[in-house]
Amino acid sequence: MSRSIAVVIPCFRVRSHIVDVVRGIPDWVSHIFVVDDACPEQSGRFLQQHCQDPRLRLVFQSVNGGVGGATIAGYLAALEAGCEIVVKMDGDGQMDPSCMARLLHPILDGHADFTKGNRFYDLRALRQMPLLRRVGNLGLTLLTKAASGFWHVSDPTNGYTAIHRTALTLLNLESVSRCYFFESSMLINLNVIRATVIDIPIPARYGNEKSSLNVWRALFGFPPRLVLGLVHRLVWRYFIYDINAVTILMTVGSMLTGAGIAFGVFHWIQGASRNELQSMGTIALAMLPIILGFQMLLQAMLLDVVDKPVSPLSRLLRDDTPGSAPDTSQTCA
Repeated sequence: MSRSIAVVIPCFRVRSHIVDVVRGIPDWVSHIFVVDDACPEQSGRFLQQHCQDPRLRLVFQSVNGGVGGATIAGYLAALEAGCEIVVKMDGDGQMDPSCMARLLHPILDGHADFTKGNRFYDLRALRQMPLLRRVGNLGLTLLTKAASGFWHVSDPTNGYTAIHRTALTLLNLESVSRCYFFESSMLINLNVIRATVIDIPIPARYGNEKSSLNVWRALFGFPPRLVLGLVHRLVWRYFIYDINAVTILMTVGSMLTGAGIAFGVFHWIQGASRNELQSMGTIALAMLPIILGFQMLLQAMLLDVVDKPVSPLSRLLRDDTPGSAPDTSQTCA
């Protein structure tokens, strides 16, 4: 299988930017899949009229499926076309196409299954990010690290990514969020299949475009979804795909902590109803399992932090004939 590169661009209200974005994509990219996500501005039709790039393939969604739904539609089209690496970038012009090669090299060299941009490396570019968006990203980064298990990855909402087809075919795309939670959901599901993920320093470009991510919706919507994502990852990672020390520590730690809390609450309610103080022995019997359980859960978390996949799936599961890599010598501006 020859190494072909595809770019997937979900489109929603990006009519004023999409033509320039497509025209800026490097020549060594073999396929460009633009997904019109039921855009009210008809970005896809507009692009069809103003861009004659032979690499361009338009995918029209009859119903708006969100950034995740549109990207997954592009992923499926790229897999069907036989592409080996699929890059996802937005259509609002914030992602510099000349930096795309940075995302590809770790995958082409067999060091990663999935790469993503990280705007936090460049302090000068970081200052250009709106303050509210910067603070929100920093808070969500910590929560997403815990939920995804990729503690070495930052800037989780960055949508400038690249993925190898091996990891893409192993992903359960049905469990990946279709809405604004898409990027974080991808990281959670990549950890489940033990894919290797690498952050790549890539500054964003901020102009007069408007972000489709509502700050308040993210503030109240992300934490519950991250908690559910954490539970999903832990169940699949440590109870279905594998059973190890983390499984035992989480199980016993949860049982001890829950038993201690239940014992303490029961005797507190009983003492309050009788207007009696609990003895030191009763308090100790409640605190001891809580302390032991908490220590076990803390140890499980530490083991989870250091438990990173070493070899990319694209190297472990290779059955293709190696081909020549595209010329990605173009430098990032």
